[in-house]
Amino acid sequence: MYINVMAFSDEQSRVLINIEQHYRAWIEAEREGEALAYGMRWKSSGNRDYLYEIIDRKGNGKSLGPRSAKTETLLASYQSRKADIDARLQGAGQRLRQTCAIYRSLRLPLLATDAAKILREADRRSMLDGNLLVVGTNAMPAYAIEAGGFILDAPSETDDFDMAWAAEEAQPTGTPVWTMLKSVDPTFTVNMERTFQARNADAYEVELLVAPSRADTLRRGDKPLPVPLEEQEWLLLGRPVDHVVVARDGSPARIVAPDPRWFALQKLWMSEQEKRNPLKRPKDAKQGTALLNVVRETMPQYPLDATFEAEIPEDLQPYYRRWLATAPPLPSIAW
Repeated sequence: MYINVMAFSDEQSRVLINIEQHYRAWIEAEREGEALAYGMRWKSSGNRDYLYEIIDRKGNGKSLGPRSAKTETLLASYQSRKADIDARLQGAGQRLRQTCAIYRSLRLPLLATDAAKILREADRRSMLDGNLLVVGTNAMPAYAIEAGGFILDAPSETDDFDMAWAAEEAQPTGTPVWTMLKSVDPTFTVNMERTFQARNADAYEVELLVAPSRADTLRRGDKPLPVPLEEQEWLLLGRPVDHVVVARDGSPARIVAPDPRWFALQKLWMSEQEKRNPLKRPKDAKQGTALLNVVRETMPQYPLDATFEAEIPEDLQPYYRRWLATAPPLPSIAW
């Protein structure tokens, strides 16, 4: 019996386990397909055939050499690998679609469709494995899954999307964030009045945030351009949560979000900052309080113990003490 969480049913829990497995099989095949050449084919020049590796959607390619036993083997190997990946994609995709439909029918926590598109593309590019964190309200479905039930009294969706750049090492080439966003929707443009924000043609907003300690790992020229914020350092602490959820359109996405203890404390801190939009402060306070209650009640893997309390910086200590003084009692054991 929980006070702050409405526990998932056995069937809901089973689907959550399945969707993690089915999504990971699908995304692995997706990544392998993305890494594979667009195609290989013979092109004639003069009296000879040359094997070309197609490198883009326009059909441009590079020669791998004239027809020979070596190039024949290269083509056969490519065709075999592509057939294997296509078969895996079809099978994994079908299982995943079925599981997503069941997930949605069971009314499990849902994610905004636009946010799911971005996260799916970021995951295709392996950007959720250390580079990007979901740091706004869209993280709440992942926290609900980590808690094993619906979190009561916690707003869970907004019409914008907040991400944080968290890479420890500088990216070797390119503009990974901007390239990813433009591949999702080519209408994204940077808001020149708020250069840390991008908008698409439907006015959907994506904000990129960064801790000062990670600002230098974002390549110069990448967009949006985040302003380093000290409070983002807190969200790098602890251990992130990592869960697959389903969007309102029935598509899957993976959320990697900060340690819920630090996310909750940062939310409580933000709820009293003058720079924060006054309309968002009540939501911040509700989310922070509800999430700390749930961590205490259902997440022993994230202990609120003496070790954790010793790590809390001075700026956050008043918020933790205030929550601790007013936190509801733990439910009594009924078995």
